[in-house]
Amino acid sequence: MNFLRGVMGGPSAGPQPSGAETIQKLCDRVASSTLLDDRRDAVRALKSLSKKYRLEVGIQAMEHLIHVLQTDRSDSEIIGYALDTLYNVISNDLEEEEQDDSEEENLPKQVDDLGSQFTEIFIKQQENVTLLLTLVEEFDFHVRWPGVKLLTSLLKQQGPQVQQIILVSPMGVSRLMDLLADSREVIRNDGVLLLQQLTKSNAAIQKIVAFENAFERLLDIVTEEGNSDGGIVVEDCLLLLQNLLKNNNSNQNFFKEGSYIQRMKPWFEVGDDNCGWSAQKVTNLHLMLQLVRVLVSPTNPPGATSSCQKAMFHCGLLQQLCTILMATGVPADILTETINTVSEVIRGCQMNQDYFASVNAPSNPPRPAIVVLLMSMVNERQPFVLRCAVLYCFQCFLYKNQKGQGEIVSTLLPSTIDATGNSVSAGQLLCGGLFSTDSLSNWCAAVALAHALQENATLKEQLLRVQLATSIGNPPVSLLQQCTNILSQGSKVQTRVGLLMLLCTWLSNCSIAVTHFLHNPANIPFLTGQIAENLGEEEQLVQGLCALLLGISIYYNDNSLENYRKEKLKQLIEKRIGRENFIEKLGFISKHELYSRAAQKPQPSFSSPDHMMFDHEFTKLVKELEGVISKAIYKSSEEDKKEEEVKKTLEQHDNIVTHYKKVIREQDQELDELKQRINTLTSQNEQLQATVTQQVSQIQQHKDQYNLLKVQLGKDAQHHNSHSDTFQMNGIQMEEASKLKEELEEWKNKHELLQGQLREKDSVIEKLKSSQLEVGTTEQSLQTSKSGGLEHNNELQKELETLRSQIELQSAEISKLQIENQKLQVMNTTADPALGDSGATAANNSELEGRLEQEIKELKSEVKALSEEKESLKQHLDSSSSTVAILQDEKSKLQQEVAESKKEQDDLLVLLADQDQKLSALKIKLKDLGVPVEDEDDIESGDQGDEDEDGDEEEQD
Repeated sequence: MNFLRGVMGGPSAGPQPSGAETIQKLCDRVASSTLLDDRRDAVRALKSLSKKYRLEVGIQAMEHLIHVLQTDRSDSEIIGYALDTLYNVISNDLEEEEQDDSEEENLPKQVDDLGSQFTEIFIKQQENVTLLLTLVEEFDFHVRWPGVKLLTSLLKQQGPQVQQIILVSPMGVSRLMDLLADSREVIRNDGVLLLQQLTKSNAAIQKIVAFENAFERLLDIVTEEGNSDGGIVVEDCLLLLQNLLKNNNSNQNFFKEGSYIQRMKPWFEVGDDNCGWSAQKVTNLHLMLQLVRVLVSPTNPPGATSSCQKAMFHCGLLQQLCTILMATGVPADILTETINTVSEVIRGCQMNQDYFASVNAPSNPPRPAIVVLLMSMVNERQPFVLRCAVLYCFQCFLYKNQKGQGEIVSTLLPSTIDATGNSVSAGQLLCGGLFSTDSLSNWCAAVALAHALQENATLKEQLLRVQLATSIGNPPVSLLQQCTNILSQGSKVQTRVGLLMLLCTWLSNCSIAVTHFLHNPANIPFLTGQIAENLGEEEQLVQGLCALLLGISIYYNDNSLENYRKEKLKQLIEKRIGRENFIEKLGFISKHELYSRAAQKPQPSFSSPDHMMFDHEFTKLVKELEGVISKAIYKSSEEDKKEEEVKKTLEQHDNIVTHYKKVIREQDQELDELKQRINTLTSQNEQLQATVTQQVSQIQQHKDQYNLLKVQLGKDAQHHNSHSDTFQMNGIQMEEASKLKEELEEWKNKHELLQGQLREKDSVIEKLKSSQLEVGTTEQSLQTSKSGGLEHNNELQKELETLRSQIELQSAEISKLQIENQKLQVMNTTADPALGDSGATAANNSELEGRLEQEIKELKSEVKALSEEKESLKQHLDSSSSTVAILQDEKSKLQQEVAESKKEQDDLLVLLADQDQKLSALKIKLKDLGVPVEDEDDIESGDQGDEDEDGDEEEQD
């Protein structure tokens, strides 16, 4: 401490040393002292001097401080002092705060150079940055916090160089991500600031940070801090999120796939009372809206933007934004940014555009949100930025939305205008703005109406029906006529530019609209007069647009008006303007500075209302038409005729191709229907197969039962033979023998009846066999699944043959009984009447009679069961035969239909090949004439060929 008193200006009799000398002594002390306490005190003294003597400390002490960081790692206090000293030397923030007012003009540049130079010295040895990353890993507050601040300052001064060092350092980015999990808020918050600087303009680091779970941690911090009601920490987190997502498609996709869009919805929950918002809340909500716009920016890949738009609709984020849009008391800048955000969320997404069209403002009566926004756009008392945002919202609503375009134009048509006048429609607001005294309203309404006609020829024709009542007593005039009338009255430049853009969009690619425009005899003289005059610089833009409109009237002219044919209009230009002069005036548009600005992005962003001249979509139209109009002006009448013939031929070819495409689509539909029918029949066939399988199992059961009966019949026959022997041994009386004879005769008659029935059934079976053989010859081409029915029928035939053999066995049994009966008769004639005991004989006769009656009953029941079983088998055979016949008829129909379809497609292929040859010849002619030819027809022909090949493959399958 004695050393410090001497250095820091304690009581001394001699002269006081200067700051540079003191710093030199302190540096020597740090370098030479062996005691840690002395080095610590010296570094502490350097820290206290580093703010005032920044240059001297930086020059003399930086090397010693770095050496301290390398050698004294065990003492956190001296490490902390060294880091703080280096921070004071390198950082420009402290110097800028302390500079005097008198030096404000000169010092900032010097301060920036000083910090940048010291940073360059520090990072010259990459090991220094690696050492700093190691120190940031320390948990000690006195080491970690100053290390974070120093690394942040290094990134501010030499961002790209430090980023590259951290990127190649092992686990460099991952070590810094641990700062977000620190329980000490000051380190966590400064860690967010560090990551902000680290992720600036470096996609590789942005990806690493995102995959280190940064989104989850940052969204948790925002939620913990109270979302939009949070403080500066929420703002810092949102800025970091913007760094990670802006212009980084990989991170945007990761953010969407991680379901983080759903976590953004609570940010935009606002209450009924929106008064008294703090400045921090306004800032936070503004950044949140910008973060949504980053995900759906028109500059992103279309697929990524579309998926994010759908996710925002499904999670309710779009609905929440529309709630803010229609809420009261929302600050103007938040309302403006919300309108811009909703615009890009719905741009080009049909589902979101349909939802936005259904949103109503909370008014009495309720009005559509679109109408309310258009009322603000045409109101000159509204802020300029708000009117620009509403125009952008309307443009995004109509972008690739033919349904929305039709709804807007329909509000202008006579059949849909509300006669009561109770409600104001979007079309009425646009017409009111188009003809108001405010030039900005004229321009916005003209551009909005032009977007309603963009790439929609049908609506361009329908808009020609719109009639306007100019004043009481005068007949109504068309909207097209009123636009040209205002144009010729010499209004403000902004108004004329807007009307000319509307007319150019309206007439482009619409010959009927061109004819209506040329039908007014005052239009062409007005345009030629405007182009021919030598006006000031402000009027050059109007002259260029007039030249573009006149060129469109020539290029899309169908020569239906004799006085305004293409050739006559070109002769008029040659006489009154001159072709070179015309082309020069046409080039004024694309050379204008405001044209270049508007062509950069879809959102209309202008510094002042006077700069509001061009629309983004209109710049695309100018780029498309400027070249073709220049070529059309120099073409001769013969070339025009040839071009017309080629165009007509191309139109005919297009019509033929369209017709064939329609036919092919119809055939594809028919093929789909046939496939469905085939699938239905296949399922029915599977059901029939299942039924056949079930019947086979039932037949097997009947077989088993029949085998059991057969065994029982064999046992009964043996038993009957033993009784016959007994009967022969014991003898029988004549009366009993006559009874047996009568019963045998009856059984013989019944057997003959059964044989007659069997012969009838045999004849039926023979007929079935013959029909089945015919079916079998035709069924060879059917699917393998249908062969199961024939196999089942064969099995039924075998089963019937088995039953017939069993009946023959029964007939053999009956014949045996007849032989035994004859033997009994012989025995009766030769037997002694007095033989045996009469009582025993009577008992034996009664027993034998009972047994015979029982056997006869059993045989009757067996014959009856066999007859029933035969009938059931016959029914099964009939049902199977009918099923096979139905399947055969259906297959023949399908084969006939497929053959017809294949024949039609072959004819179509031949016709299309001829048309392709004609088309290629016509294209060669067009190219010889210098007319640009698009490849769309070739692509369509390729698609047609692919479809034909797919159709052939499906038929083969």
